[in-house]
Amino acid sequence: MQDATGSTSSNRRALIAALLAAFATTGVATPAAAQDWPARPIRLVVGYSAGGGVDAMARLVAPRLAEKLGQQVVVDNRTGAAGLIAGDTVARAAPDGYTLMLGDSSLLIAQYLKPQMSFDPIKSFTPVAGLFTLPLVIVTGNDFPAKTPAEFVALLKKNPGRYSYATSGVGTVHHLGFEMLKGQTGAYVVHIPYRGAAQIVPDVMSGQVPIGVVSAASAIAQARAGKLRALAVMNPVKLQGGEDIAPLSDALPGFSAVPRLYILAPAGTPAPIVERLSDSLRQVMAAPDIAQVAAQQGAVPAYMPAGPLAADVVRESNEWGKVIREQKISGQ
Repeated sequence: MQDATGSTSSNRRALIAALLAAFATTGVATPAAAQDWPARPIRLVVGYSAGGGVDAMARLVAPRLAEKLGQQVVVDNRTGAAGLIAGDTVARAAPDGYTLMLGDSSLLIAQYLKPQMSFDPIKSFTPVAGLFTLPLVIVTGNDFPAKTPAEFVALLKKNPGRYSYATSGVGTVHHLGFEMLKGQTGAYVVHIPYRGAAQIVPDVMSGQVPIGVVSAASAIAQARAGKLRALAVMNPVKLQGGEDIAPLSDALPGFSAVPRLYILAPAGTPAPIVERLSDSLRQVMAAPDIAQVAAQQGAVPAYMPAGPLAADVVRESNEWGKVIREQKISGQ
């Protein structure tokens, strides 16, 4: 017959065994599993198609991160719904460090325009590290009356409704960035949403539309060729190969509207895994050639550790929400 002490010990052992079994079933990483991480390849989910700018940044970082971690990092393109399919995939994944996402600002914007989202862009993820910004540039034809940010702002304010601007679609950072400009200046400029960015530059060059908001890579290449004017970059940053592009903040102090790329993990990912990932990405982003390669896609390295990134994601989310409310933007 077993005494009370033996019974208690037996019960404790049974409880611990049950908890470990539950962890294994649900995919939650145990302390031991976190210590042994990574023991198999890691999946980096990207919400955009192969060959695009975001995908290029994922494929720039993935092999370098793999070298730091000693495990393969596989890029997994889950396209559709402006990144929401990828977001849902990662939000539902086990928080064990083996599924990550290269997230971007579109996730934060979508929550205000697509309330039927299956996940929360903040609560469903654990921020790991900020990687890049993707600066946006306001471009015009060479004969556009304004040549500086100050002249541009003054011209728009003086001529309400006379000018229009093109972006790659409603609810993009390109769109909301210009709407932020409108909100801060009181200017009335008509938005012309395109289905993607490919036709914007040709239409600005031909005068079909007077103003466009495009990636830095597109703006710099055409401005160098003398085919259009890269009038202002929408956040205070020095662009490799585009140092002569003035920031819009020259005319609007503090103005900044810029897409960001950052690594996310499912909510609940153990802190030791997040810390190792973040530090490994810090080392990756410190490589001397990263900036040069990223510049080909109009990206600027902007590493940010997990803690500051978590706060910055909330700040950015609130900022886009404010623009959407004040400018009465609808996703319909």
